[in-house]
Amino acid sequence: MQCDLLGDEFTELTVLAANNTGYQNLTLLISRAYQRGYGAPGPWIDRDWLVEHQEGLILLSGGRKGDVGVSLIRGNMPLVEQCVAFYEEHFPDRYFLELIRTGRQDEEAYLHAAVALAEARGLPVVATNDVRFLDTSDFDAHEIRVAIHDGFTLDDPKRPRNYSPQQYMRSEEEMCELFADIPEALANSVEIAKRCNVTVRLGEYFLPQFPTGDMTTEDFLVMKSKEGLEERLEFLFPDPAVRAEKRPEYDQRLDIELQVINQMGFPGYFLIVMEFIQWSKDNGVPVGPGRGSGAGSLVAYALKITDLDPLEFDLLFERFLNPERVSMPDFDVDFCMEKRDQVIEHVADMYGRDAVSQIITFGTMAAKAVIRDVGRVLGHPYGFVDRISKLVPPDPGMTLAKAFEAEPQLPEIYEADEEVKALIDMARKLEGVTRNAGKHAGGVVIAPTKITDFAPLYCDEQGLHPVTQFDKNDVEYAGLVKFDFLGLRTLTIINWALEMINKRREKNGEGPLDIAAIPLDDKKSFDMLQRSETTAVFQLESRGMKDLIKRLQPDCFEDMIALVALFRPGPLQSGMVDNFIDRKHGREEISYPDVQWQHESLKPVLEPTYGIILYQEQVMQIAQVLSGYTLGGADMLRRAMGKKKPEEMAKQRSIFEDGAKKNGIDGELAMKIFDLVEKFAGYGFNKSHSAAYALVSYQTLWLKAHYPAEFMAAVMTADMDNTEKVVGLVDECWRMGLKILPPDINSGLYHFHVNDDGEIVYGIGAIKGVGEGPIEAIIEARNNGGYFRELFDLCARTDIKKLNRRVLEKLIMSGAFDRLGPHRAALMNSLGDALKAADQHAKAEAIGR
Repeated sequence: MQCDLLGDEFTELTVLAANNTGYQNLTLLISRAYQRGYGAPGPWIDRDWLVEHQEGLILLSGGRKGDVGVSLIRGNMPLVEQCVAFYEEHFPDRYFLELIRTGRQDEEAYLHAAVALAEARGLPVVATNDVRFLDTSDFDAHEIRVAIHDGFTLDDPKRPRNYSPQQYMRSEEEMCELFADIPEALANSVEIAKRCNVTVRLGEYFLPQFPTGDMTTEDFLVMKSKEGLEERLEFLFPDPAVRAEKRPEYDQRLDIELQVINQMGFPGYFLIVMEFIQWSKDNGVPVGPGRGSGAGSLVAYALKITDLDPLEFDLLFERFLNPERVSMPDFDVDFCMEKRDQVIEHVADMYGRDAVSQIITFGTMAAKAVIRDVGRVLGHPYGFVDRISKLVPPDPGMTLAKAFEAEPQLPEIYEADEEVKALIDMARKLEGVTRNAGKHAGGVVIAPTKITDFAPLYCDEQGLHPVTQFDKNDVEYAGLVKFDFLGLRTLTIINWALEMINKRREKNGEGPLDIAAIPLDDKKSFDMLQRSETTAVFQLESRGMKDLIKRLQPDCFEDMIALVALFRPGPLQSGMVDNFIDRKHGREEISYPDVQWQHESLKPVLEPTYGIILYQEQVMQIAQVLSGYTLGGADMLRRAMGKKKPEEMAKQRSIFEDGAKKNGIDGELAMKIFDLVEKFAGYGFNKSHSAAYALVSYQTLWLKAHYPAEFMAAVMTADMDNTEKVVGLVDECWRMGLKILPPDINSGLYHFHVNDDGEIVYGIGAIKGVGEGPIEAIIEARNNGGYFRELFDLCARTDIKKLNRRVLEKLIMSGAFDRLGPHRAALMNSLGDALKAADQHAKAEAIGR
């Protein structure tokens, strides 16, 4: 805190919320402190803000570090009087002098002065302990954690020593003993606890009101869904007779979904997502066809939230929103990486900037990093620490406990070397502790009022990029609804390719290509797929995936959906992949699901996967068909199988068997099939997600087959910063028979592009050490005055302030300037003169103006 009385000096103050209004004011104070921007001291408030937000707050003076405490220690009684007068005026009966005994410098001197002041002015005192860790044994770990954050080693004489081993969570008995001479300080701590009565509403959801005119949100959703379904049916079934035949199935599914959505209270959620996706499409922001279980909703398809017909691919709504288990729907939406922020800006404009925020993430000290950090702070040589940390496997989610099991050398050196043991013991204490704050990759919350009515805000040191101080789990628990705005690089690639394709089509008198309307049974695409020519194709370009494609020989879109689900460690290690391939090619008999234990009623469920239980949705459908489960109940069964809780599984076995018997199915057969389902449920993949991402894979495959130059130019642009990858993609272009022209300042652009002859022109931005600014300046000059004749001409016509010698040298060495001079050595020799002439030309022009 800062106040005018103490100038630029920072002091401390403890602020407590006595009631809900106080909690609101505390949230606003914290948020405001971050939003103003801050430096090394961290966020702070102005004392005057306390007056604006005083209702419902109780203040503790901050002990020796508060404004009163600092003034008391200095013996500046006039200043003490001024500080106390402020609190007495604005916080009568709500200001307490804080007494702390943790054995730190000036504490006792302050305490005696504070007690004397309290008696003289009739101020209440309260005992606190400034707790920083739970137990005295945690003090060393706390000191190391602070040293890691502040960048010191433990033995550095300059390291601030602000804490003591006594700042642990004392018991009631210990506090009574510590403050036996000031019993009223303890009594007041109880009194304050009684006065603090905040009720935070948790576990409820609060959505912004979506504008629906005079209609209810429920009726508006029904209207929009029915209008959207009509459009979708006209697209899916252009023949009116076929459409009339198919309609009842779609109408029935839509009505069921709408009933569930409205009953569960989520119509607003669907409308909010519908609006920002429609805005994105209307404003040239590419949106993915779907992601996750949301692709199983027909309402989402009708509202154009997703672009995959769930009925055609047997995708289940209950996998997304289960009427028997109330939880918030969660659409993950993929946007083009380049333009994702435009959508977040639009949402902020629509619902109010105070109502929209991204979400914080907390980086923690992971196994490898915590060894390095602790080792550095303890002052160990780099080589010693590096040797230990390199023994920790680099796998995601690795912990020290897992590392000790996976790497035999770790327990060996731990037992053999006392220094290693001490380092690892300390690393274990700090593993998982929060290290820094960041921004969630895609999470955005939209509040019905201000975000600060639900959560405080955190900002960077400039006061920019606000995020909620609650993470993605806590922010939802506090009542805010999370929307995921994810960036997918592949959508950017498709968008760049389409921009080039549509320019060519326009020149040829053709209309623009609609990537959402391409046929899903294109022979040319599947021929290319079966040859495993999938470099640069989304999800299908790894060596392992290419091997799987060669073995599987996929020949339809259902096979592509299966590919995505099969290429995971579980299916690959279980032998399921081999069974799938052998059954597809007739080398193994197809059974539903097992040659010994099968039932004909499961054929429609398992036929698309040759009798293999591959998807989570199939687990649900088997329970529905065989044992009469509702799909909501079947989703609960699927979850139970995933969690493997014995009590729940025993209950589900009984329900499954009873249901099967009611359907006239033998109990033993039902239980054998249950066991098979349980076995494969652990490997099962979400078909809705697999289908949606298979569609993106197919779109990139189709573009590579039909517009190879434009597609490869777009892919190389996306990887411009990775020279090694660009080299590999150039090799792929040569293999495909595509011609790539070298970088040329007179015909090139910052990105790779395709010229009128169908040749790929190398992107100037892919030249190492060349930024976008200088290239754009050169291209602007070229567009305004035509091709450059020679080096002096280029330097004279380009804004010299945006160029520098290093960039021009890189361009010369890359060959981009080869047309501007006899050879590169000559260009390098004349560069200095060209820059000098350009500078003189610019100065002469400035004088002329």
